[in-house]
Order: sequence, then structure tokens, then C-alpha cells
Amino acid sequence: MLAKIRTGEPFARGEQLRLCLLLSYPAIMAQLSFVLMQYIDTAMVGHLGAAQGASIGLVSTVMWLMGGFLMAASSGFSVQVAQLIGANDFASARKVLRQALVSVMVFSAVIGLVGAVISPGLPHWLGGGEDICADSSAYFLLCSLFIPFMQLDWTCAAMLQASGEMKIPSLLYMGMCLFDVGFNYLFIYVLDMGVTGAALGTGLAEVVTAVAMLWFLVKKSPQLNLFQDRGSFRPTREVLRKAMGISGPMAIQNVLMRGAYIVSTIIVAPLGTIAIAANSFAVTAESFCYLPGYGIEEAATALVGQSVGAGRKDVAKHFAWTTTLLGMLVMGLLAVLMYIFAAPIMGLLTPDTGVITLGAKVLRIEAFAEVGYAASIVAYGACVGAGDTKIPSMLNLLSMWIVRIIPAIFLTRIWGLTGLWICMAVELSVRGLLFLARLGSGKWYKEK
Repeated sequence: MLAKIRTGEPFARGEQLRLCLLLSYPAIMAQLSFVLMQYIDTAMVGHLGAAQGASIGLVSTVMWLMGGFLMAASSGFSVQVAQLIGANDFASARKVLRQALVSVMVFSAVIGLVGAVISPGLPHWLGGGEDICADSSAYFLLCSLFIPFMQLDWTCAAMLQASGEMKIPSLLYMGMCLFDVGFNYLFIYVLDMGVTGAALGTGLAEVVTAVAMLWFLVKKSPQLNLFQDRGSFRPTREVLRKAMGISGPMAIQNVLMRGAYIVSTIIVAPLGTIAIAANSFAVTAESFCYLPGYGIEEAATALVGQSVGAGRKDVAKHFAWTTTLLGMLVMGLLAVLMYIFAAPIMGLLTPDTGVITLGAKVLRIEAFAEVGYAASIVAYGACVGAGDTKIPSMLNLLSMWIVRIIPAIFLTRIWGLTGLWICMAVELSVRGLLFLARLGSGKWYKEK
């Protein structure tokens, strides 16, 4: 069915939905594997105590900031690859892939080095107490050293997904969960390394997965197998310019969006260890709902990207709406489960009753925002597939800072952690409406 996009054959509505489901299912499974990894890490460390859990939660927002740069860098090249595959220009797609591998690895090495340099002082800058700063710093240092492997992993997966191959990344990500469990158990418990053991275990799981993902990409992919022809790996000005045009707004958005998450951490830090741990664990628990949405977003980016490359405007728009509505349905159903089982879910992550009670309370607030969150996630992916990143990035930024962060500064002083999550729920709902309006306008479609 993917070939129909490139050959110009007509799509029935049922075929479009089926194709969305076929591509979304493995991507959802891949994202669920990330959920499991977060649950594994958080649960294993959380059972060591609230302070250990808080030490990871304190720096997690900065890790997200760095991860956002890596994802933006990958997208700048993978969108080009998706559009070239849609245009049946496989040789040019492989040309972009070669340049992408070199570019993103150099970029990730710089990001990792920056992380390692700032790791000693970061927990103190974020307002962490002396009881968690040492563990937090060590955890962040090790995570930073593994960033190039994280970048390679994400880039290879993005390229496979751009070609329509969702099954291999999902299987490898699920395998990464198994490695994560084994490595974490070894380093956290057997070798008694605690928080640093969690970082080391997860990092080694990423190394194994990245190597396997690279092998499948350059050796087994029908469209992107680099052994089919020879070409230079040296980045060219044209490819880099296009990559920057796509990833530049995403990177700026990342700084301001993830910066907002860091501000949220600073807002929460004075509330104490219980609030920090509850906030961190609740974010992890919420990923049960929203990461499947990111899986559908990946399918949306691939489908819209190939449709744009093939010059099929109507098909691109249909795929954008179908995947967005599918994401809203999936995340809405999961939100119901999250609301009902909020306390048991938190109990899987920590034995501390205070953390469980507070975390379950804020999770139930957030459940009401998941449908809007889904609309913003998947619609953004559709826009990225079309190369439209400037306006969507602005929508994300304005919503985050005006609707969430500024009110949270005041409401957190009144209602504590609950105030922050109320602002979060309102903001995600508003953001969803903004993205639905963007899709409805049709202005997101950019001719290749």
C-alpha cells in the first residue's frame, strides 16, 4: 500500500485507515517499549528510596532538552529521506542518509561533551538539596557520555520509519527493554551501584540497540541499503541547508519548550523531596498515555512526507487527519485507564505512600487533557512531514509559556504540585485546539 503513494494509485478511505494502523501499530509498540524502560528505571531506583528517585527526576528535564536537540537533528534529514522516497528517488535518499550519519554523530558528540562538562554543577543550579545532588550529578554524567549512541539509535530508527519500515525499529526497541532489565538488575542490585547503575544499564542497552539498528538500516533496507551504490559521506551545503530549514525551528522550539520543563522543575524543587519525586514519577506514569501518541506521530510524519514527495496533496491531508483522529482515540482510551488505576500505577514506581497519593492526584487531573495532547502531538508530526515547522513551533511555544508556565508560578504557591498540573492540563487542551485549527486551515501543506 505504501507503493500506491509513489505510483499515484487512488486510495479508498478504508485503505488509508488500514495503512495508518499498519504503520502506527509497530511505532506504538516501540514507544511502549520506551514507557517500559522508564518504568523499569524509575521503579528499580524508586524502590531504593524517595531521595534516589528524586535525584533522577531533578535532571530528567535537562536530559529531555538534550534529547530534543537530537530528535530535531534526526528529523532534519529523515523528512528529506521520506520525501525523496515518495518521489521514487532512492539514490538521492541514500545520499542524504550518508551525510546524515556523519552530521548527527558530530552534533551528538558536541551535545554529550557539553552535558559532561556541566554535570557537576547542574543539580545545584536546579535547586536540588545536598541529599540528592551527588547521585544526580553522577547519573547525568553517565547519560551524557552515552548520547552519541542515543543519537545513532534515533536517527537510524527515523530513517527506517521514513521508508515505511516500522516493524524492525519496534522489535529492536522491545529488545532494548529486555537488555535494560538485565543490565539494570546487574548494576543497580548485584553490583550495588544504585542511581549510577541505572544510567550505566540503560546506556549499554542503547549501545546494543544502536548497533543493531544501524546494521538493519545500511544492510537490509530495500530503499536505503548503502551497499547498493557508492557515495560520499561528506555533508553538502544543499543537504545541510534543507536540514537546518526543518530542524532549526524545531531546535529553537526545543530550547524554549524544554526550557519550560526545566523552569517547572525549578518551580517544584522548593516543594521538597516528596513533591519532586511525585512529579517525576507522575510524568513517567503519564507516558503510559502519551508515548503511544508519539508512535502514531511517527507514522503521520512518514505518510505525509512520502505523500508530499509524490505531490499528492489530498492524500497527505487525509493521512494527516486520519492519524490525528486515531491518536486522539488511542490516548483518550488510555486516559480513562490512567484515571482509574492512577494509584496502582504509581505504586509500581515507588513504595512511598506520600509520593503515591500526591502522584495519583495529579495524574487524575492530567487524564482530562490527554485527548487534546494527542491532537497536538500527531498533528505536529503531520506538519513536520510536510516540512512545516515554523508556525507549529510557535504554537507550541506560545501555549507552553503563556498558558502553562506563567500561571504555574503563582498557582504552585497556592496549591503546591497540584497547581502546576492543573496549569499543565489546561495548556495541553488549548494546544490541541490550536493544532486542530492549523490542520483545518490547510496552510501546513508545503509543496516539495
